[in-house]
Amino acid sequence: MDKKQIFVVEDEMHICELIKYNLEKNGFDVTVSETGEELLVKLKAGKPDMILLDLMLPGMDGLDVCRKLRSMDETKNIPIIMLTAKGEEFDRVLGLEMGADDYITKPFSVRELVARIKAVLRRSHYEPEVQNENGTIQIKDIMIHLNKREVYKGTKLLQLTLKEFELLRILAVNKGHVLSRDVLLDKIWGYDYCGETRTVDVHIRHLRKLLEDEAENYIETVRGVGYKLKE
Repeated sequence: MDKKQIFVVEDEMHICELIKYNLEKNGFDVTVSETGEELLVKLKAGKPDMILLDLMLPGMDGLDVCRKLRSMDETKNIPIIMLTAKGEEFDRVLGLEMGADDYITKPFSVRELVARIKAVLRRSHYEPEVQNENGTIQIKDIMIHLNKREVYKGTKLLQLTLKEFELLRILAVNKGHVLSRDVLLDKIWGYDYCGETRTVDVHIRHLRKLLEDEAENYIETVRGVGYKLKE
């Protein structure tokens, strides 16, 4: 099996060296960059399986880099884990809204970092169940192409992150059934997110914005429980 390629963007070299050493020890190929600009140059030569992206960088900060990556077709689906010394809710939520698939707060254990990377890689390479011969699910005017990981509203292609796609897919597969925030956390994030079910709410809010679903015609909130996709 080919090694997974991880691009690490971190300007603190002692942290960068620690990450590189331990990821290589765990069987990953690692390429490092000190700035977002350097990362963008390296991405022209090839795409990694994942990017570890520090929030506080010289020049373009991590949020700007994340926003840039999500805006380009060739990089929009690369999983991103943000590294940050900040633990405030604002920073975590903003990073997720910019399209990060996960975040981890410094200082972190190497064991936790590796576990998070493996969990995100599993999700990014997961083959969803095919609902018919075309591998599609239709909800009203929403068409979900499972194999292509594309979602259309009418004729408009929606720009969803990996997490947003997985969230919509799971709701669609279980349409009409209420899924709790804890269940969605477990199915999509793949580990105990320390009880931060607000993470689900952030992604639901952004998904509704993309679906133009202010009136909850597609995704219904079940108060005190979770969410369901209307049949």
